[in-house]
Amino acid sequence: MASLSTDTRPAHAPKIAVIGTGGTFAMHARGPFDWVEYSESGVVHPIDTLLTTLGELAPDVELLPVTFRSLGSVAIQPADWVDLARLIRRTALADPSITGFIVTHGTATLEETAWFLQLVLDIAQPVIITGAQRPANTAGSDVLANLRGAIVAACDPMSATHGVLVAMDGWLFSPRDVTKAASFELNAFEAPGYGPLARIEPDQRITWRRNASAPRGGDDSTWFSRALVETDAPFPLPRVDIAISYAGADGVAIDALVAAGSAGIVSAGLVPGRPAAGEVAAYRKAVEAGVVVVQSSRAARGVVPPQAFLARDGVIAGGDLAPHKLRIALMLALTFNGDSAADYARRRERIQTVLLAL
Repeated sequence: MASLSTDTRPAHAPKIAVIGTGGTFAMHARGPFDWVEYSESGVVHPIDTLLTTLGELAPDVELLPVTFRSLGSVAIQPADWVDLARLIRRTALADPSITGFIVTHGTATLEETAWFLQLVLDIAQPVIITGAQRPANTAGSDVLANLRGAIVAACDPMSATHGVLVAMDGWLFSPRDVTKAASFELNAFEAPGYGPLARIEPDQRITWRRNASAPRGGDDSTWFSRALVETDAPFPLPRVDIAISYAGADGVAIDALVAAGSAGIVSAGLVPGRPAAGEVAAYRKAVEAGVVVVQSSRAARGVVPPQAFLARDGVIAGGDLAPHKLRIALMLALTFNGDSAADYARRRERIQTVLLAL
């Protein structure tokens, strides 16, 4: 890349692979204050062009642009997650000299992509996911600051112990805990109940405040094998949907999801983690039909422990994972579950053990 001359870098400069997936980060707005409808321009810059345009970001770091695809994050599909994970793994194996990875991503589904990568990747290098709330050519854009912070995080030896991290607005978050809590604010990302893992200081140091929550289930917590990313063969993930509860909700949406072929349904229940009364019968019917149902809460800090009413209905307790994070974990658990689908009780027990261990 022309703006990063190898003549000025140390002989053993860190090498960071930067994978662009599109999103606000790569979009070109129609004017300096086009902060809302900038996607209407139709211009999305590929990562190599964008890095060149942004200029020198880290003179002592080699940035290696890696082509993926340009997508608005509202268009991300599970198949894209699989392809991205495979690309990261292949790139890491092909070039062991790479210090770390950065994935630039649209913010609408950034936390979901980060969580999926955390669950399936098993590489030595850290993977830092970052994005932007305002395109690079708008006033007050956070593109440069977020990318610079991601570079610092990717070079920090501590980052590798966390696997995948989200870098936004000067903070590092665990993919398990982070969520986008605002539509347009620069400080849109939070980790309710947990807080960030680290702060990226103005002088580009990282102050680590805590470690990410470690899985508590031993080997069982990774029983959805890494095989998904260790092959280029087609590996479709099963359909898992989310049904949100609200006052007066009935079973119509749940019945429709079963009819559509859902292998699993996450119930984003009323606080403290129960479906609306009108949904209960539909969930029981879904379980009888072989659909795996997981109970979660729509609350930002919701917790659903194992309880008698869930066990009676054959429903799995989702613990404190957010509904959309549970959906991803359940997709992987269903894909790699080796138990007979006919033995639902055994299958439910094992899946619950895994989900509560994440």
